[in-house]
Parts: sequence; structure tokens; C-alpha cells
Amino acid sequence: MKISVVTASYNSEATIGFTIESFLEQAHPEKEMLVIDGASSDATVKIVESFGSKAIRVFSEKDKGVYDAMNKGFRLYQGDVIGFLNSDDTFHDRNVLADIAAAMLNSDIVYGDLNMVTDHRTKRVARSWRGGQFRPRSFQLGWMPPHPTFYMRRKVVEKVGEYDLSYVTTADYDYMVRALALNNFRVHYIPRVLADFQIGGISTTGWGVVYRASLECLRSRREHINAPFIDAAFFLRFLRRIFQLRKS
Repeated sequence: MKISVVTASYNSEATIGFTIESFLEQAHPEKEMLVIDGASSDATVKIVESFGSKAIRVFSEKDKGVYDAMNKGFRLYQGDVIGFLNSDDTFHDRNVLADIAAAMLNSDIVYGDLNMVTDHRTKRVARSWRGGQFRPRSFQLGWMPPHPTFYMRRKVVEKVGEYDLSYVTTADYDYMVRALALNNFRVHYIPRVLADFQIGGISTTGWGVVYRASLECLRSRREHINAPFIDAAFFLRFLRRIFQLRKS
């Protein structure tokens, strides 16, 4: 089972080396990485190419943002399974793709847990995101799985389509609503950390961003699962985010 990992990048020279190293260290042999770069002006592409790996393909051209880059990945990947790893994130350990492949034997969609770290040298955990089991009304209760741990078979992509670019920061949420809530795919939760997400990206830059993202998520629920003008999930997403804070 070949797993495709799509990494969208733009001026990521400070972090993309960690991302690629974590991919190359994966024990699962059937894998490819597609680096979809938005015409970076720094050394991002040179760093990717310096690894000289036949398992990595890089494409660099201007795009309309991270979700546009991810959509390009949908059109270019060659694997049986696809997932996305940001250019400032890493796999948690070398067995992640092997565990995903094993879970995929009887599943269409697989996801797990996520650590939010301050940096990839110390791996100091600031927040812990535990995915938990998907239920029919999970999205109505403020739940969502961590997108960097979300992998799906090709038939899911063919059914669900691409990311909706009208969502500025939450097209991944909207995609997972469409994939999980509107279909009857076989879903499997792996109860362990699969990815380390470095804090500092567009989705972790403050509560104002969280509020705007919550409005976008509400729009997705209203469009796809008949949510009212304001629903319980609008408030519960804030609470879930607070509970992610590291208590140690």
C-alpha cells in the first residue's frame, strides 16, 4: 500500500528539513512525498532537493495559498492513500506511516492524535490534541480530528473532491465534515500521537483567528449538516481548544 504525503510550503527554509527527515525516516517502504511549493523566495526548494531522494517530488510555482497547494497535491499524487503534513510539522516517530497502512487494511479514513510543540529541536509540548472516536453527531458537539493525522483512500478523494477555497483558514475542517458526516466510509481512530505540529502557523496565532475560524466552521456546518444560525458547536469548539492546553 503506497502512501502519499503532500507538503505545502512557502518560505519554509527554517523548518522543512525537519519535515523531510521525519518522512524519510518512516519505516513503511511504500511512500512518496509531494512538496507543493508556492514559489518560495528563500532556500526552501534547494533544501528539499538537497536530500536527493527519489521518494520526493517537488513542484514550485505561485499559488493561491495553502489549500490551493493541497488541491494540486490531489491532482498529482500516485499512492493508494493520501494525507497532508505541513512544512513546519513532522511525523511523531518512524512507525507512523506503518501504523496508518495497517489501519487502512480495513478502513477508508484513518486519523490519530497530535502534539502541538514549540519547536522540533526540544519537542516541548504546549497543547495536546486527542482525536477520539468519530460519532454521527461529533461535529455538532464541537469535535474535529487533527488534520495533519487525517489519511484517506483514493476512493474518498474521488467522492469528496477538493478543498473549498472560499474557506480562508478552515477548508480542512469543511473537507472533513464532507468526508465524514456526509458519507458512510469506514473510519478508524488510532489512539496515539501521529504528528507534531509546530505552533506559530495561521491556525495558532491568537484567539481572534480562532473566532474567525469558528465562524467559517459554523458556515460549513450550516451548509452541510443543517446547523442553525448559531449552534452548540460554535461554543464547544472554544472549550475543546482550552482543554487542549498542556497541564504539566
